Amino acid sequence: MRIVKLITENFTNTQNLSHVLEKQAITHPVSTINWPEYSYKPIVNFRIAHTEDSIVLKFYIEEEAVRAVVTNINGPVHTDSCVEFFISFDRKNYYNFEFNCIGTPHVAWGEGRNNRTKLGESTIRKISVESSLGQTAFETRTGGFKWELTVVIPVECFAYNPGLKLSGLKATANFYKCGDDLPLPHFVTWNPVGTAQPDYHRPEFFAAIEFE
Repeated sequence: MRIVKLITENFTNTQNLSHVLEKQAITHPVSTINWPEYSYKPIVNFRIAHTEDSIVLKFYIEEEAVRAVVTNINGPVHTDSCVEFFISFDRKNYYNFEFNCIGTPHVAWGEGRNNRTKLGESTIRKISVESSLGQTAFETRTGGFKWELTVVIPVECFAYNPGLKLSGLKATANFYKCGDDLPLPHFVTWNPVGTAQPDYHRPEFFAAIEFE
């Protein structure tokens, strides 16, 4: 069981919150290669914490190439340099929060890969995202890059769990890094995934977490 810390300091904006998160939450590596044919492993770490009404994430990435061509909400951000957070509150249905390296989001809910309901744009726009690479789209760049992404997900974004209270909540989750259309495609996970081919939509491989 991984404990998600409750942030107790006040903050005024995403940048300030990022500093608070770094003081109060430890880093976790996204470093599991489940599929040997995709052996490239960027350096990926994240921190997670929560306030009374939001989940707060910060990703730290070092990789050989970056790409950010998707700019439309709920577009195929997994084809870009992308980080992802999947969470379930009932071990069956789950939310997938996906962000490319300029912060374009893709968010859906449901049971399994083929039974997804995309959240509406007005709901997704409540998520605060800040990337060290900015917000402007760009084609593939190579040569080695470091970037960071801070995400604040209000409880209102868990639209299919109305009235959700984070403190004391038990859930299951996984964290991912991918880049399907990068020069070195990769599929790296936090908790191991025991499938023959890359598949992040497998809640049976999520790990238990508990919100402080």
